[in-house]
Amino acid sequence: MPSNLHPSSRPLTIAAVLSILAMAGTSAHAQPQSNRAVTRPLESQAGKIEQDEQPDGIVPSGGVSLYERMGATLPPLPPEKKYTGPIDEAYGAYQRGLYVTALAMALDRAQKGDATAQTLVAEMMTRGLGIARDAKSAAFWYGQAAEHGDPAGMFEYALVLMRGRDVPQDKKKADDYMRRAAEAGNSSAEFNWAQILISENPGDRGLELALPFYEKSAEQGVADAQYAVSQLYSSLKSVPPEKKAQARMWLERAAKAGYDTAQLDMGIWYVNGVGGERDYDKGFEWLRIAALRGNVVAQNKLAYLYINALGTRPNPVEAAKWYVLSRRAGLQDAGLEDFFLGIEDDQQKQAIDLANKFQRK
Repeated sequence: MPSNLHPSSRPLTIAAVLSILAMAGTSAHAQPQSNRAVTRPLESQAGKIEQDEQPDGIVPSGGVSLYERMGATLPPLPPEKKYTGPIDEAYGAYQRGLYVTALAMALDRAQKGDATAQTLVAEMMTRGLGIARDAKSAAFWYGQAAEHGDPAGMFEYALVLMRGRDVPQDKKKADDYMRRAAEAGNSSAEFNWAQILISENPGDRGLELALPFYEKSAEQGVADAQYAVSQLYSSLKSVPPEKKAQARMWLERAAKAGYDTAQLDMGIWYVNGVGGERDYDKGFEWLRIAALRGNVVAQNKLAYLYINALGTRPNPVEAAKWYVLSRRAGLQDAGLEDFFLGIEDDQQKQAIDLANKFQRK
C-alpha cells in the first residue's frame, strides 16, 4: 500500500480482515431466479467468514489473470438422449412460435380431456400467445389439467389457488396439488413443496423433511434448490459425512448457473476454506463475479480483498470504488470508510469516477 495512507488504513492482518468481512453479513440475497420460487429456506451460514489465523504456507496471491476473472466456465451439457416417445405436434408448433396453429391443435385435444394439452392451452392464455391474454380461462384449463394429473398443470394450478385472483383462494387444495406435482417429479414443485414443508415445520425437522425434495429439484438443475442443498448439507447435523463433502459442489453448480447469492457464498467459502481447501484466487474470482452483477455484500467484501492483496494485487482505487458502490446501496462499513478517508484526494476522485462509470453501464 502507498506510504501516504493514514495509519488506520494500512493493510490489516489476515485474521482481522476475515473478522471484518464477517460483519458485513449476507443480507443482499438475490431474489429467486424464477418467479415460481418461494422464499429462501434459511439464512446462509456461508456468509460468515470466521476469524482465523492464516494457515502455514498460504500467502496473499499475486493475482489471477484477466482471462480467469472474466467468469466461470460452465460445465458441458450432457449428451441428449434419443427420444422414442410420442410426438406432441401442438407443443412442437408452440416451440417453433406457430402459436395460432399450436393453440388450435392443443385446444381440440384439451376439450377431449388431454391433460398435457390443457396445460399448454392454459400457458398460452396466460401469456397471450395465439390468443388474447385471459387469466380466468387459463385458470380453468390449469384446473382441468390438474384434475387429470398433469404434473405441470398441478404445479401451476397450485400457484393459482395460492394467489386466489381468478379462483377462490384455497391453501389446503393448493398444498395438495403442490405435493402431488412434487411427488410426480416436477422440479419447480419439488422446490416449492420443500419451502412449504419448512414453513409448516419449524426447526431442523422441517429442513430434514424438505431436503429430499430440494435434492430432487437440484438434480434437475434448479439453481435455487442447488443453493438450498449446499446450505443444508453444510449446516444440518443429521446429514451424513459423504453428503457434507458435496456441499461445495452443489454451491458451485448454483454459482455457475448465474445465481449471484451462490457466487457470493462461493467466494466466501473459498476464502474461509469452508467445504474444502482455502483458495484466495478463486475466492476473489467469485466475489468479483457477484460484485459485477451488483451484489452489494460482494462489493463490500471485494474492497477488503483489494486492500489486503487476497487473490489479487493491492489496489486502493479499486478497493475504494467497490466501497463507494456498496455504500451508495446502503451498506455502511466504518472500517472501509476509514480506509477511504485515508487515501489521497486524487485516488478518492478516481474511485468515485469509476463507481459512476460502473453504475452508468
